[in-house]
Formats: sequence, C-alpha cells, structure tokens
Amino acid sequence: MKISDDLEKLLPFGYLFLILMGILKDSIFYYQFGINILRYSTIMDILISPIAEFTSNPIILAAITILFLAHFYLPSFLAKNKDLAFVKRSFELKSTDELSPEETKSYYNGIAIKSLVVFLLSFFLGYGLAGGYFTTKKLKENKLDYSYQLDFNEGESKNVFIIGNNSLYYFYLVKGDKKIKITPLASIKNIALNENKMID
Repeated sequence: MKISDDLEKLLPFGYLFLILMGILKDSIFYYQFGINILRYSTIMDILISPIAEFTSNPIILAAITILFLAHFYLPSFLAKNKDLAFVKRSFELKSTDELSPEETKSYYNGIAIKSLVVFLLSFFLGYGLAGGYFTTKKLKENKLDYSYQLDFNEGESKNVFIIGNNSLYYFYLVKGDKKIKITPLASIKNIALNENKMID
C-alpha cells in the first residue's frame, strides 16, 4: 500500500474534519461576543469555512501549505530516521521489525495523520480562542480600530470595527457603542477603508 493510497482513502474524512474544525473555531470565536454563529450561517458558509480560513491571510496559507507538505513526507522521514533517539521520543515510535512492509507504511502513515490532526486542532482552537479574547479585550479597553466605513442603502454611513462576516451578515461594532450589530449584507451599499487608515 502506497502512502498516497492511504491518504486518498482519508481525503473525504479529512475534509469533514476540517469542516468540523471550522465550525468549532467560528463557534468559539463568536461565542465570546455572545453570538451563536450557526444561527446566522448557511450550509455553504459551513462547507467553505476551512478554505476561507486558510486563505484569509498569506502567512496562514503559507504555514498551512508547509504543514500539509511536511506531513505528507513525514512517513518517509520516520521510516528513514526511526533509529534516531529524538525521533523516537518525539513521535513515540515503536519497533516495526515484526511488521510487513505494508504494515510498516500504514503504521508511519497513521502517525503522520495523528500528528497533522493535533496540529490542525491546535491551530483552529488557538485561532478561535485567541482571536475572540484579544478582540473583546480591546473592546473593553476602548482600543479597537474603527477603520472601516459602512454605507447603508438608506444613505447613512458609520465608522465601524468589523468582527467578521459570512455570506449573509456583517458582524460589527460602531464607534462609541459596545453593542454588537448584525446587519444583512443586502442592506449595505458599500464598504470602504477610511482614507486616513490607508495612508497609515
């Protein structure tokens, strides 16, 4: 059994795992603002949440790409360096002397998958917890940067801090008001970055 065969069989489960992690991350993040994000999300929002998360920032995208590539080649690395003390300790390797070549490959593939799961779980949980915590902390300390301007269909404009958005709603705070606002995208005519913020 080739490494690619093992991974190919796990791809559907892998994507399901990423969707669950995306839901978990968003739920933890928005919960800190008192928002049940699932009530405001569509099926499409949920399905694309992990992809949207990975592509939200070039640094995150690069880090995730490197992470996946590293874990793709990790089984080969473990097989070649299984006798090194730090490799044994780091991955808690067991002897594969009594295993067949196919069983050995599957064993190292399993370790790589478990390691990837742990990294991704840590990423999503950490992102959700830290993102919500630091934003709510800035809100309490009046340190939020209200750098966006929302222009509404009725002609009104507001300087806001955008907490987030999905395919249906914007979640934001208006300067001088600590109450979370939830507005349908259809009611917003335009969104712009304030000129003074662009200069900064």
